[in-house]
Order: sequence, then C-alpha cells, then structure tokens
Amino acid sequence: MNIDDLQQAKENFIQGMSRISNFWGFPKAMGAIYGAIYLSPAPISLDDIVAQVGVTKGAVSTNVRLLERLGMVHRQIKLGDRKDYYLAEADFWKIVRGVLQEREKSEFALALQTVDESLEMVKNSEAQTENRELAIFYRDRMGSMRTFFNTLDNLVATFVAFENMRMGAFTQLFKKAATEDK
Repeated sequence: MNIDDLQQAKENFIQGMSRISNFWGFPKAMGAIYGAIYLSPAPISLDDIVAQVGVTKGAVSTNVRLLERLGMVHRQIKLGDRKDYYLAEADFWKIVRGVLQEREKSEFALALQTVDESLEMVKNSEAQTENRELAIFYRDRMGSMRTFFNTLDNLVATFVAFENMRMGAFTQLFKKAATEDK
C-alpha cells in the first residue's frame, strides 16, 4: 500500500467517523476531528487538525473541548511549545462510560424535569378542561415517555456502576498481582 492509498484510507475513515457522529446526534465535525486525532500516531495540534479535517479553527476548538469533556481525547502539553496537542482515547469502553456519565449532567436532568412538569400540568387541568379526551391522551403519552426516560436513566446508571465495579476489580487484581511479584 503506497502513501496515496494510506491517505485515501485515512480520509475515508475520517468521513466515516463524521457520519457515525452525526448518526448519534453529535456534530459531524466532532466525529471527523476524533477520527483525525485517533489516527494520529503522535499528539496532534489544533492547526494540524484544521488542515486534516477542513473546518475552522474555532469549530475544531469547540469540538475538541466537547471531546475532552466526553473523555474521548486528552490534552497534551509540550514543554517550550505554546500549542496544545491532543491524543485520542483508544479504550472504547472508557469512552462509552464517559458518554453515558455525561447524561447525568444538566441537559438530561432538565429533559426529565420538563416531562414531569408537563405531565403535572396536564393532570392538574385534566378535570377542568373541555378537551378531556385530549388531556387524557397527553397524560398517557407523557406518562409513557416519563417511564421510558426513567427506565433508560436507570439502565445507564446500572451500566456505569457495573463498569466502575469492573474497573475497580481489575485495579484490585493488578494491585494484588504487583504485590505478589515483589
């Protein structure tokens, strides 16, 4: 495989990551940026990412901050260099855990709260409204959505707890093995 073939494969991969990111509801640029960082064998600067992905430096900076928050990339500093460099997290379970833990933040909580508030509004006005059938329909639909969100929230919390336990067990196992080697 020559260098042109490798470059084509890299561009194809970055494009695929862009599509996957878009599918999951994240910006296309975020996926492309992660793809470029992931395929970089050494830490990569924002300027290099801009050149590879073809989006503005502002967009790269914004998306890299989101990737950092999700635990998908890590900032590296080189002594004597003012630029920030980035490395991709290659442990996909760690990434999944980071993304799922992010759901604990305000947006998911706000969405749940909004559904609950809306359901309470409907319940409070159900007996008083001339559109009782519509109010009952809304109550049923919103109740189903609340049940789904709560189930999803519990499922994700269980997954995150399981992953944390698994990581704790591995840590304990490695500590035990390290002390036995001494």
